Amino acid sequence: MVQAYILIQTEVGKAADVAVTIKDIKGVAQVEAVTGPYDVIVLTQASSVDELGKLVVSKVQSVPGITRTLTCSVVHL
Repeated sequence: MVQAYILIQTEVGKAADVAVTIKDIKGVAQVEAVTGPYDVIVLTQASSVDELGKLVVSKVQSVPGITRTLTCSVVHL
């Protein structure tokens, strides 16, 4: 299992809409609206790095209202 946090910047006033939409995407484990330089943080899970990439590029980044994403893979040290 591969996990990653996706840090999302949204258009002004769109954080709640983005969070609600992303919550229903398969592979999304948790969604939180936050304050600071990012508006929404998403914890994702996938069976492989390739599947994670497909999730981010084809599903998450296509959500209306998103302006930028940063994907941070979880590592177990």
